[in-house]
Amino acid sequence: MPVLPGAEPYRHEGREVGVLLCHGFTGSPQSLRPWARYLAEQGLTVSLPLLPGHGTRWEDMALTGWQDWYAEVDRELHALRRRCATVFVVGLSMGGALALRLAAKHGEGVAGVVVVNPANKVHGLSAYALPVARHLVRTTRGIASDIAKEGALESGYDRVPLHSAHSLRVFLRLVDGELPQVTQPLLLLHSTQDHVVPPADSARVLGRVSSTDVTEILLEQSYHVATLDHDADRIFEESYAFIARIAPSVGKEGTAVGG
Repeated sequence: MPVLPGAEPYRHEGREVGVLLCHGFTGSPQSLRPWARYLAEQGLTVSLPLLPGHGTRWEDMALTGWQDWYAEVDRELHALRRRCATVFVVGLSMGGALALRLAAKHGEGVAGVVVVNPANKVHGLSAYALPVARHLVRTTRGIASDIAKEGALESGYDRVPLHSAHSLRVFLRLVDGELPQVTQPLLLLHSTQDHVVPPADSARVLGRVSSTDVTEILLEQSYHVATLDHDADRIFEESYAFIARIAPSVGKEGTAVGG
């Protein structure tokens, strides 16, 4: 199937510090592309993959699960580590959960973590019905484009396959159990108004990681897809400042526009 316009993967060959960006559930690289380009313009090596089953049509996603999504970002991280001396992982929503699991599993191979509105749990009574409901109903309404900024749109599915939602629920429970293994410096940014992932998820992440270098930033002008919302520039700038603080060589490299 052809990839939706703007949903293509994005990569930029920069210098010795690399960043892996992980997009969200039913979304695509489109939601993180401006962030990826900003980091590339600062001279960083950037990888923003398209997760399996995403960026085409929901029927394709229904054939995939969390193992496929995690395997993709794990491969990208290994590739970045071969090219870069220092690597950071960042993510939005489910992408935040993917980034946190990469940090838990790769230890010193990940220098730091940046997450925006990270998902930690599938909420509501319907979540408990997923194991059975997914065999009776194929989809439910989509969650894309929860954005306060007028005219801004996220390229995501208008339906959520219940098989995939069930897999997400299993994955988030797995990651929650692994959060104490996250020891790297952490920057967590979350919206005060989010109609997809409640603030309780960010609080849970902050309460369970073992990181001692932790920064929490509230995004008061954005909804869930904050990377396309009013606070986008702040996310970009704060993430780069965080990376430059952890990897001081970044500031000495200068900038390189491209990609």
